[in-house]
Amino acid sequence: MRYGGREFYPESFAGMVTLHLGFLVALLWETFPWEIDFDSRAVACLSVLIVLQCIRYWCIVTLGTQWNTRIILIPGSSIKKSGPYRYVRHPNYIVVMMEFIFIPLLMQAPVSLVLFSGLNLLVLRKRIRLEEAALRTFTDYSMHFPAIK
Repeated sequence: MRYGGREFYPESFAGMVTLHLGFLVALLWETFPWEIDFDSRAVACLSVLIVLQCIRYWCIVTLGTQWNTRIILIPGSSIKKSGPYRYVRHPNYIVVMMEFIFIPLLMQAPVSLVLFSGLNLLVLRKRIRLEEAALRTFTDYSMHFPAIK
């Protein structure tokens, strides 16, 4: 891989893709014929979603060539402690969690909200554990974030 990167836990990616595709299909099915009332709730949801996209792009810009949707690391590299990573460990995952709440709220899809926000939390919990295990083993992550026992 580019820059000597190595993928870890590739099997975890399929679950994330399946979840996101299921989420989109469920939203389309639940909200057909796709009419959104443009009221104060919709404006609030859209405002939050715009802020979330700004945070996502802040994450992407901060990570630069290290940003990816899989767990790909350059062994021996240093973790980023700038941008949103100054404040929280996994800001992009927070964005994803919030999207699984605010997109169904915007589209008035309560079943998708409850079902997929819960499933997303389970998938992200596993993904973060795997990612942190790889980061602890192959980068300087442990120097910045000691393991919690």
